[in-house]
Amino acid sequence: MSPTSGSAPDRHRVLIVGGGTGGITVAARLQRAGVTDVAVIEPSESHWYQPLWTLVGGGQAPLDITRRPEASVMPEKVTWIREAATGVDPEAQTVTTSTGRAVGYDYLVMATGLQLDWDKIPGLEKAVGHDGVSSNYAAEYAPRTWELIRNMRSGTAVFTQPAGPIKCGGAPQKIAYLAADHWRKKGVLDRIRVVLVMPTETMFGVPVWRQVLEGVAERYGIEVRLNTEMTAVDGSAGHLTLTDHAAGTEESLAFDMLHAVPPQSAPDWVKASPLADPDSPFGYVAADRHSLQHPRWPNVFSVGDVANLPTGKTGAAVRKQAPVLVANLLAEMRGPHIPRRSYDGYSSCPLVTARDKMLLAEFDYEQQPAPSIPVIDTTKERRDMWLFKRYGLPAMYWHGMLKGRV
Repeated sequence: MSPTSGSAPDRHRVLIVGGGTGGITVAARLQRAGVTDVAVIEPSESHWYQPLWTLVGGGQAPLDITRRPEASVMPEKVTWIREAATGVDPEAQTVTTSTGRAVGYDYLVMATGLQLDWDKIPGLEKAVGHDGVSSNYAAEYAPRTWELIRNMRSGTAVFTQPAGPIKCGGAPQKIAYLAADHWRKKGVLDRIRVVLVMPTETMFGVPVWRQVLEGVAERYGIEVRLNTEMTAVDGSAGHLTLTDHAAGTEESLAFDMLHAVPPQSAPDWVKASPLADPDSPFGYVAADRHSLQHPRWPNVFSVGDVANLPTGKTGAAVRKQAPVLVANLLAEMRGPHIPRRSYDGYSSCPLVTARDKMLLAEFDYEQQPAPSIPVIDTTKERRDMWLFKRYGLPAMYWHGMLKGRV
């Protein structure tokens, strides 16, 4: 890893904004492809494996195994600029950082991830982390989710999902299943009203998995509220407001435990930038759905959650996007005669349905199943898939994806 911001040059061949899953995976692949002078702008000292936070909240994994120092995942020959990005000028080919300096680039990869908009639901920012309110979407709150689940013996537990694209779209319902399975095994589920609030018309976009999930919810006696959102919460009073968009009605609901997922969007500075897709109300970066290139500036690419692509915002999507992005960036460098690659929209969602079972939903842009594991039927709840989620996927992430190997 090259020296940090104080001695870093002010222009790089490839500049990557964001040192999370997408940024590090692309940086590692570029290094393996022999590209020199790659820099990553990333202010955080910690790198988190966020997909495991559902199991942290469900009492099945400790939080500390989901974190490693950012320095340990940064490719050795990549320049790490330990500052936050605050703006981008694609005409001047510069990114502005929190210290006020402009870092130039020949090619830019936007990998900023998204931001959690706790303040978009009145009362949520104040409530989360207090009383009976938690969320697996932040490291500081995920252990509290398990504390609330473990201590609950009766009452009403509500699990919510906001409207709009969110990372790991299945996570809001996975924690409901883990909680219900725990309460069932403790013999208290029949004393707990479990309410799952979803803004969508169905529980899952792909029919084959939707049908299984409907059966899982029925098995636990979960009350599923579709086309509905939590639009306000008073944590200290233990009340929230549900808005049914189909019926056009509001309801006040008392709760004893609330697992809330905040609305999500592109970082504010990305929303305000020329790179933002004017058709995205959430400010995500415009990108060709197959090449991952910006439609206006061909030397700009985006990967992961910040890219405005009609597919799930998951680590599995990044795993498929990164090799396509790198191949197309190299082709852009080397000339029009180089073949291009195409991303088919692959994403996957490991849907944990019990404390020892999981479905693996894999699909493409057309919402068609796109299985990657031969022989195994991942449309059924399986113990081996749970083991894959708990142990296999983290190992693949740390030792494969972040090294540019898979």
